[in-house]
Amino acid sequence: MDVRNCRTCGKLFNYMGSGKPICSACASELEEKFFQVREYVREHKNAGIKEVAEENEVPISQIKQWIREERLAFADNADIGIECEKCGTMIKTGRFCKTCKSNLASDLNGAVTRPISKQPEDERKNSTNTKGQARFLDRI
Repeated sequence: MDVRNCRTCGKLFNYMGSGKPICSACASELEEKFFQVREYVREHKNAGIKEVAEENEVPISQIKQWIREERLAFADNADIGIECEKCGTMIKTGRFCKTCKSNLASDLNGAVTRPISKQPEDERKNSTNTKGQARFLDRI
């Protein structure tokens, strides 16, 4: 059992190992604030992050966190947003812009589909250890 102090209120609680280390009461309150902020953004489509934070008594950092988690997004025609974590372009939701997402995906696909170099048959026979000792695989 992992007992921790809540980051928000300081009370002890049983931390289950996933998510923020906050108690269930603070988590419920934070979730209510999220729905309040979401409704405010829907009603005030051109509101800035600072305005949303002030009107709903929520830290700007929390609003940015919801945007990065893609739980909250601003309208495409709004002139506000957050910066892409890789290139700094303004985006409306998520962590990366479309270009950086595409580049990251192609980099990952290239790494996965890269052909593995084959070890010559003679080297494979010599690398097997018949005495039951540990052996190491050749690196790619």
